[in-house]
Amino acid sequence: MTSVDDLEHQILKSWQANAEPWTQVVRRGQIASRIRVTNAAILQTVLQQFPGTVLDLGCGEGWLTRALSRRGIQSLGIDAAPALIAKAQTLGGGTFVAMTYAQVSSGQLQQTFDVIACNFSLLGCTSVDQLLLALPGLLAPQGKLIIQTIHPQILPEPTLAGWRMETWEEFEGTFSQPAPWYYRPLEQWRVLLKKGGFDLPQILEPQDPSTHRPASLILIAQRASSQVRPDHPQTVSGV
Repeated sequence: MTSVDDLEHQILKSWQANAEPWTQVVRRGQIASRIRVTNAAILQTVLQQFPGTVLDLGCGEGWLTRALSRRGIQSLGIDAAPALIAKAQTLGGGTFVAMTYAQVSSGQLQQTFDVIACNFSLLGCTSVDQLLLALPGLLAPQGKLIIQTIHPQILPEPTLAGWRMETWEEFEGTFSQPAPWYYRPLEQWRVLLKKGGFDLPQILEPQDPSTHRPASLILIAQRASSQVRPDHPQTVSGV
């Protein structure tokens, strides 16, 4: 039986191995849902917070960090796959650093941000549980955590939490090593965010104009008032 630790390790191993074909798929615009809906949805949601600084958590090849940087926002993209960070750095536009979620959880990121954006990047189970406990400390006062994830209507058995597998079969390119990912129904996200020290999130459901169905689920969460210290500094450190 495969353990949770093995599955978490396999996530990182797969994304490291598939950095090249994934980068090509993204940069060539070969994922229809991203082009039609989800790229604009996450970008617009972040911009609507009027941030000065953004952490793009699980930035992949860096498109969101670049898009924000072009708009004058100090943006830091981090990803656990060094190969993806290398791809991001080739185009520049923002700062990119290889860092695992475990490193973030242990306090190695010594900055605060107006927005932390997680665009289809919270893929693990225990790693994400631990990460969400650390994220309130990385937000500026009134800062927002924005998570874009799979909408339940897109999946079979949408009420059943658990591990699922990305086989890459729908994508062009020489993909290898399937990537596990952990699915959480909406109610589990609510519970997890509350446990992490966040208020109940605002929920958005971006619609696909071609199908008139939700293309994704976006959660916008803020630190619970009990988590905000009155003496917390009001400035946000630069990236």
